[in-house]
Amino acid sequence: MVLKNLRQIVAKTIIAKGKKRTEDEVKLKPPNSPTSILGCWVINHTHQAKKNGKYVEVSGKFDVNVWYSHHDHCKTSVFTESVPYRDRIRLHYRDEPTSAHEEVIVSVIQHPNCTEAVISDCGEKFCIKVERELLAEVVGETKICVTVHPHSNFEEEWSYNDESSSHHHGHGQSHGHHREHEVKGAGHGHEHKKGKDT
Repeated sequence: MVLKNLRQIVAKTIIAKGKKRTEDEVKLKPPNSPTSILGCWVINHTHQAKKNGKYVEVSGKFDVNVWYSHHDHCKTSVFTESVPYRDRIRLHYRDEPTSAHEEVIVSVIQHPNCTEAVISDCGEKFCIKVERELLAEVVGETKICVTVHPHSNFEEEWSYNDESSSHHHGHGQSHGHHREHEVKGAGHGHEHKKGKDT
């Protein structure tokens, strides 16, 4: 391989990835001492991310809704609280970046989801276990080496059949006129001949 025929192309690609699954225990205190938990769900998940060295730091929040009974099962209420979180995702590089222009993309594999909801031993709080899983990707510039063919008249090989055709539309019209003149000429000659007979 001749080195002078090598060229470097700078292209955008995913140069690093990281994934993290987290399970947190959230403790919430409702205004009324709970008797039992009737249901729990997590909604309104939002997040933003930034790169810090070889990590992606994700800041997010979600709302926890707990439907519970209180006053010795005489009343029910829904308690809602917004819970913030911070995740630090370690990046694994496949290609080292060639410039400082990088884009961080965070995808949610598993939105925050309640896996367990119980009343604490003191009887005044909810102990909620929430799991989530995030995927971080870094898009940056990398270099690709390609070989340049030295001949400009190089034709790439393709598997196709050669086809050729000739168009005779103009010739056909010319032949038609010529034959028409011949017929007309023959006709005139025939008439002249008949005149001679008479």
